[in-house]
Amino acid sequence: MNQRELESLAAEVGKLLQANGQKLATAESCTGGWVAQCLTAITGSSAWFERGFVTYSNQAKQEMLGVTADTLACHGAVSAATAIEMAQGALRYSHADWSLSITGIAGPDGGTPDKPVGTVCFAWAGPEGERYSAIRQFDGCRETVRAQSVEYALKGILQHASLMKA
Repeated sequence: MNQRELESLAAEVGKLLQANGQKLATAESCTGGWVAQCLTAITGSSAWFERGFVTYSNQAKQEMLGVTADTLACHGAVSAATAIEMAQGALRYSHADWSLSITGIAGPDGGTPDKPVGTVCFAWAGPEGERYSAIRQFDGCRETVRAQSVEYALKGILQHASLMKA
């Protein structure tokens, strides 16, 4: 997806959240705030986008989102457990109803046999205690992995927030 398509997807997220009277917070690592940028590119996004956290380092994940040292030590920064704690922290430290989180290895370096470049973990947390997570393996260069991650995270919030009104 190109930037215009990502922003179109972000606009869909905004329409859904606004229709539901809800707000979103983001917690991003490997995407460096790209999701928040797409969301805030939409006119009127202040009605439904509450805030974004860019927590690139483990220390930032701990200090800003409350990710535990035990989770990072046991599972690593790129794990479903860390993504879930990031999403929960984004809700805890905001006034949002929903959150999404992304943590991964965009490359070109940093991969391991267990977690190769392109491994990205996601989580979404909702107003009634909902918690969803996913791990995906994306192909391509750093920019492509990051763009696919933004797309997947936005599609995930559309899917999960839509379930609440179904």
